[in-house]
Amino acid sequence: MQERYQAVRGHSERLAAPLSAEDQAIQSMPDASPTKWHLAHTTWFYETFLLGRFEPGYKVCNPDYAFLFNSYYEAAGPRHARPARGMITRPSVAEVIAYRRHVYAAMLRLLGRDVPPDLRFLVELGLHHEQQHQELLVTDVLHALAQNPLKPACDPGWRPPLPIGGEARMLDGPSGLVEIGTPAETPFYFDNEGPRHRVWLDPYRIASRPVTNGEWLRFIEAGGYAQPLLWMSDGWAARYAEDWQAPLHWQQDRDGRWMQFSPAGLAPLDPDASVRHICWYEADAFARWAGKRLPTEAEWEAAAATLPLDAVADDVWQWTESAYRPYPGYRPWAGLVGEYNGKFMINTMVLRGGSVATPPGHARLGYRNFFHPDKRWQFTGLRLAENAR
Repeated sequence: MQERYQAVRGHSERLAAPLSAEDQAIQSMPDASPTKWHLAHTTWFYETFLLGRFEPGYKVCNPDYAFLFNSYYEAAGPRHARPARGMITRPSVAEVIAYRRHVYAAMLRLLGRDVPPDLRFLVELGLHHEQQHQELLVTDVLHALAQNPLKPACDPGWRPPLPIGGEARMLDGPSGLVEIGTPAETPFYFDNEGPRHRVWLDPYRIASRPVTNGEWLRFIEAGGYAQPLLWMSDGWAARYAEDWQAPLHWQQDRDGRWMQFSPAGLAPLDPDASVRHICWYEADAFARWAGKRLPTEAEWEAAAATLPLDAVADDVWQWTESAYRPYPGYRPWAGLVGEYNGKFMINTMVLRGGSVATPPGHARLGYRNFFHPDKRWQFTGLRLAENAR
């Protein structure tokens, strides 16, 4: 467990390494957080939920950090307002790294002794929690640097997803009574992934791959962003208010060619890559324009478990038709970590799969990601489905 702890913690700092102190302090919108806040918050998690409970005599690095770096754990105490995280110019990046070193050393001492099951669970939760923030770190700084007119790269070594291209096939998905949800014997999974249960699926078909940039260009050229009948009412209002004309991080050059901003900077749009940085409203409108629909999360999971779906399909999170709600028999974790997932089971939509920003080994078949339907800054795309005739 020490080796895994070291590997995950080290990956966070490698992600931050190409960024300047100024890059790490910026917050470009209320939904995003500064890089140094992610580095500090994940450290606060170990200090609050593990060291404070299992390490006798542990002394916190700085009592003020409990207020500055708590995210949404109301039961853990008061916290700094999320939209104002970019105002935390102090502590500095160097002080945040020193905080990480302080907690890192204490955790290694703790993990060097016998690790009881309740501690092992919290360590694993903390590592998966940090991996979630690693993905957010990438997408948050990408959004921040996209506001810079120079469009600087946040990771010059980043490699784009492989093109998926080719004609999408509509495959018959498993129907009838199927089981979904992460099996209870899985070594670790989030509480919202269970319990495993049965659902009934009417016959349906699901696309062999996600929608591509080239297909999305045809939607744009057909006036998809100008046809209110394709959009949900709230989605049309958001499209109009935000003046959406294309996915986030797309722009046209002086000659009208489409470009896309990525962690490696601005580059020509690849028509054969999965479309990304679209919200649920956009995905739903596209599906309607294409004469199809989004899959439910049960259809997606059943199909992903049994069908030869494109192996590159995990380069974007895929919106589903399903609202994020508890599974039958759901019980949140006990204690303070019970605030982790359950209280967000309202007004959000489920995404499945994973993305190029998801750390390896983090997502599972039953993993349930979720965002509000107007959010576009994650690596989010779609896969089409239809009722079988």
